[in-house]
Amino acid sequence: MRIDSAGWTHVGRRSHNEDSWMVREDLGLFVVADGLGGYEGGEVASRCVVDTFTGFCERVTHDPEATWPHNLRRGYSREEELLFNCTLLAQRAVLARRVGHLREMGSTVVALALGARSAAVAHVGDSRLYRLRDGRLEALTRDHSVLEEMREASGEVIERGRSPYGHLITRALGTENAEPTVRRLEVREGDVYLLCSDGLYEPLGPERIAARLGKGSAFGVAERLVQEAYALGGTDNITAIVVGVGEGHR
Repeated sequence: MRIDSAGWTHVGRRSHNEDSWMVREDLGLFVVADGLGGYEGGEVASRCVVDTFTGFCERVTHDPEATWPHNLRRGYSREEELLFNCTLLAQRAVLARRVGHLREMGSTVVALALGARSAAVAHVGDSRLYRLRDGRLEALTRDHSVLEEMREASGEVIERGRSPYGHLITRALGTENAEPTVRRLEVREGDVYLLCSDGLYEPLGPERIAARLGKGSAFGVAERLVQEAYALGGTDNITAIVVGVGEGHR
């Protein structure tokens, strides 16, 4: 597939940026990680996650005989298995570095893998993947959070910004519960995907996101989304990756 992709990040109104991101069109891999654990810890954790995803994808792409840590499962696509294994390795990598002043660190992650015939998304925590298709915005991930569990149990729409549980996540890499949710995706020409940290989607909301996606190059859209989230008062680190799918095959 012909891909137009770009990422952008901003420290927001924090003293340091704990978000990390990666765009690798050559690997068909796009990752956003939002670190937890305060100064240095969050930065180390999110960078560790992104580096682990990149390293494993490079290895299996360049060496077809490379060993996968988890055996391929029947019925799962290569992209689903790739992201599942990346997440497993990232969990190990973060846990191995949780010592001393880094002992409380962790990270969310959302990753998109685009293959020649299929695609997949994996996430842990509350970083999200959106898709704009035919003018309609859809969230392709469901937060691993206390608030989302409350929504499922009650059936009520609870606004994240108005709940004391809005930022309490139930899964994160580096913690005991780091199981990813992995989903196969059908990709169509014209789709536009947005991977982002909560610092982006909270101040913008779905209507503003839908209005910006698909309006220009991936680079320009990613930059505008981040800048608008900051202008609207975003206090957290703000990160966006925009991936547009065009004609042809990669």
